[in-house]
Amino acid sequence: MSTPTHGAVRRPVAVLAASLVLVLVGCGGGAVATSDQRPGTTTVNGGAGASPEPAPRVALSVAPQQLPGLGSKTWAKVPPKTRQALVVTGRGKNSSTSTAVLYERTASGWQAGTTWPAHNALRGWTGHHRAGDLRSPIGVYALTDAGGLRPDPGTSLPYDQSGDFRIGGTGFEGEPLAGSFDYVIAINYNRRAGTTPLDWTRPLGAGRGGGVWLHVDHDGPTQACVSLRKGHMKELLRALDPDSDPVVVMGYAAALRR
Repeated sequence: MSTPTHGAVRRPVAVLAASLVLVLVGCGGGAVATSDQRPGTTTVNGGAGASPEPAPRVALSVAPQQLPGLGSKTWAKVPPKTRQALVVTGRGKNSSTSTAVLYERTASGWQAGTTWPAHNALRGWTGHHRAGDLRSPIGVYALTDAGGLRPDPGTSLPYDQSGDFRIGGTGFEGEPLAGSFDYVIAINYNRRAGTTPLDWTRPLGAGRGGGVWLHVDHDGPTQACVSLRKGHMKELLRALDPDSDPVVVMGYAAALRR
């Protein structure tokens, strides 16, 4: 990681400028997967003509638990112990725009927070991310580590404030990249969990990319990351609780429904 290298990004070709950004940062840790068996929901069938009754209060273990918009294959990758899930839904396979919603699991099921606008990679999404493909990896990944150029805004995640998060240059649409890494949360794709987002370790190898983060939006597509407006990033950082084993579920809508 080299701050001067970030600052030296030039833009004779816009794609090269933004590509350099994430090649030079971040590292690895894989997707989280679990058994396909998931707790089901319960239904109460009344007899013919029975008048409706209020739903009984049920324990978390039998409450409706599946996140909306997810198919069985995607849902199977969400760890049963997870109580917070940021669901990032892309507009399409080749689209760089998406939305993000933080869900909290309660005794009555998953409760949705506010819908936030977001950006993902320039060329959309992929189920087999490679370095430089300009697509965001589809999957379910733990969120364990954070950091940024600015001081900790009040997160419970381990937070690494460092000048190495400084960045300059321009993005794919000519937008300035300065401030993009003021706040970041490492997405545990091809990185080592429990380390600063700046850690270079890539368990799947360099060819599978790395440095995939949630970071501050710069009003344009990313190389592979997901970006949110600065206020929403701060809100997310303050909301995430390590004891809730938070994850990000990310991909375009049709892929998440599988």
